[in-house]
Amino acid sequence: MVELDAPHLDPVFHALGDRTRRRMLRELAGGERSVGQLAEPFAMSLAAASKHIKVLENAGLIRREVRGRVHLCRLEPAPLAGVQEWLAFYERFWTDRLSMLDRLLRDADASASTPSKGDKP
Repeated sequence: MVELDAPHLDPVFHALGDRTRRRMLRELAGGERSVGQLAEPFAMSLAAASKHIKVLENAGLIRREVRGRVHLCRLEPAPLAGVQEWLAFYERFWTDRLSMLDRLLRDADASASTPSKGDKP
């Protein structure tokens, strides 16, 4: 059963609510990156990138490891499973609506392709 009131998901949804952080996660899906590498596509300072990374860390979505002077980040996908489970509960509503739309479009297509009595073949 999906826990609909899941406060542990709040920081994950907060982290995912920002486009920059979603793009950082996408980058990390390809492997670990340094803070500088994560900041580079956004032309942002390391301090600004670090703030985004901290939000991702607080949500449990990434793990940061310090190697010498380099901070390396790695994706931690486990919290995304909770988000997916939470969203899956609502998928039935989307599926029902899309199925209804599909039926309506098929009926409309069938009506349009059936000649009426006044039409000549």
